[in-house]
Amino acid sequence: MNRPLVAILSGAGISTDSGIPDYRGPNGLWRQDPEAEKLVTYEYYMGDPEIRRRSWQMRRKNRTLRAEPNAAHRAVAELEESGVPVRVITQNVDGLHQLAGMPARKVLELHGTARSFVCTKCHTRGPMEDALARVEAGEADPPCLECGGILKSATVMFGERLDPVVLSEALAITKACEVFIAVGSSLQVQPAAGLAGVAADNGARLIIINGEATPYDDRADEVIREPIGTALPERLRQLDGETD
Repeated sequence: MNRPLVAILSGAGISTDSGIPDYRGPNGLWRQDPEAEKLVTYEYYMGDPEIRRRSWQMRRKNRTLRAEPNAAHRAVAELEESGVPVRVITQNVDGLHQLAGMPARKVLELHGTARSFVCTKCHTRGPMEDALARVEAGEADPPCLECGGILKSATVMFGERLDPVVLSEALAITKACEVFIAVGSSLQVQPAAGLAGVAADNGARLIIINGEATPYDDRADEVIREPIGTALPERLRQLDGETD
């Protein structure tokens, strides 16, 4: 029996149990400190050394690199290990799906990764820990060691476009899947949010698991409002049973 392809679109809500705050929820970072948005806006970042210095301090204090996968991340990896074809399309930059055991080639990071740095000039990449070690050692705005260019997190900042290759792969998976689960995403940020609609248009069963209402709830076959840490593992176990 062919097991259905399951696509999982994950947003910030899947990682809050790992201690990483979301951005747009009631206690989200952008609601608490609108100025923080400048630190991750490409135009401000490239044009203002003071913004870059503050950004590096924010990365240094960021809990993302110290976070551990939670039950929801592990449940996704366990579904894949059970033999169900699973692909993760994530809006998150924390790398927790991979740490939980999902093969990296089966995870599409729409917004990049906070676990690497990239040079904006020569595009050299490396582990974020290496750049942060230079900040700890006293470099307020460490330049690229290869070309002297400006370094940034390998995440997609506001004002940058998504990687077209990653986006086209995400679209292909969305069109091909039979089950599409949007979990922990407000489904408000395009183009990622639009994938839920594409999945429904192409006949996938659309399941939305999120604490608050989303613009795609009326398109969904199921809407689950329970806490993600328990709701997603339970729903994935049911799904695994259905496909045996």
